[in-house]
Amino acid sequence: MTDTKKPKASVTRRSLLKTGAAAAGLAAGSGAITGFPTIWAQTKITLRQFGTGVSNINAIAEKCKADLGITLEMTATDSDAAAQRAVTQPNSYDIADVEYWIAKKVFPSGVLQPMEVKKLKYYDKIVPLFINGKLKPESVIAQGTAPHTVGFVEKPGAKAFAKAPTEWMTMVPTIYNADTLGIRPDLVGRDITSWADIMDPAFKGKTSILNIPSIGIMDAAMIMEAMGNIKYADKGNMTKAEIDKTIDFLIKAKQSGQFRAFWKSFDESVNLMASGEVVIQSMWSPAVAAVRSKGIACKYQPLKEGYRAWGGGLGLAAHLKGAQLDAAYEYINWYTSGWVGGYLNRQGYYSACMETAKNFMSADEWGYWIEGKPAQGDIMSPEGKVMEKAGAVRDGGSFEERMGKVACWNSVMDEDRYMVRRWNEFIAA
Repeated sequence: MTDTKKPKASVTRRSLLKTGAAAAGLAAGSGAITGFPTIWAQTKITLRQFGTGVSNINAIAEKCKADLGITLEMTATDSDAAAQRAVTQPNSYDIADVEYWIAKKVFPSGVLQPMEVKKLKYYDKIVPLFINGKLKPESVIAQGTAPHTVGFVEKPGAKAFAKAPTEWMTMVPTIYNADTLGIRPDLVGRDITSWADIMDPAFKGKTSILNIPSIGIMDAAMIMEAMGNIKYADKGNMTKAEIDKTIDFLIKAKQSGQFRAFWKSFDESVNLMASGEVVIQSMWSPAVAAVRSKGIACKYQPLKEGYRAWGGGLGLAAHLKGAQLDAAYEYINWYTSGWVGGYLNRQGYYSACMETAKNFMSADEWGYWIEGKPAQGDIMSPEGKVMEKAGAVRDGGSFEERMGKVACWNSVMDEDRYMVRRWNEFIAA
């Protein structure tokens, strides 16, 4: 999909207007007209999007085609591959669907262009976590690469991130979550209350952490602090000495047989847990739901030290201009208008525009996923499968309870290269 042909050069903004259908295109972007191809179908606009599998979902591409007439060609990859492709193959994509820690690596390279806030229809609906780093005015900003710290630049062409909100966003936030440990309650045999529990000798050979360095190191930091082994000045920006102490501990644990495996993909984590090979591990919320959908007990366990959070968004390739750039903005405005947000919320993630997403969820779905209320009826997946039975309460409770207990964000450290090198030593040990 990397070498997809671009739309014909003859399609320009002027030729679009000449079709006399521009008004229809604008109406579709506003949400006033949906359900049929508009001007973009007539011009055969294609947008090539790549990113991680959590949000590069065929259903989104199909709905975009139906509502806007824009063809989305999606490529799903893992986080490390996404970071590499963003920088080394900038002409192979139009939309980068990446996490904010990746943006910290990617945006300064100049391969993405900032977005004009005034063109973002739902900017004022974006949750404040992505604007000022706080869920509520009294919230404490968590450690790590908090999305708002890499969310803005002062002007087009700027490589340094702005220290406060400006009229130019690096990416439009779309998806985020608070991550913790997944457990098999039927197999662990006791209450799990701390990140330190993954190192209990009772679970020797039955634990796993994820093998994505910038994320795995944050899980390791949560574990290390919970065990009382170290108190980091900033978990998200470790010194070389702190990195060494963390990795040396992981290597020792690995050599003693504590870990069963290290996973990189959603499916790997599901298979490890569903098979019972692993009983406690780093996990993502929808992966826990996937295990439960097989009729197997699995819990996303709230822990006393809090959550490790992550957030992602859509970035515009630097080469976009004219009709393709217009289409990209329309796509982003459609993406944040609610349907996709509702879809993501029903998977266990969170939408960056909660207010619009609420319009595309039933009162019971909103109560279960966002407010932490017991389900009144069966809770269905976006594909129509039963995920939870009536009476179930979401692990960790409400949106505010979960995102209000974030201890750190996935991060890129000043010593990132050194950290990755040491992490790879751990995996190879």
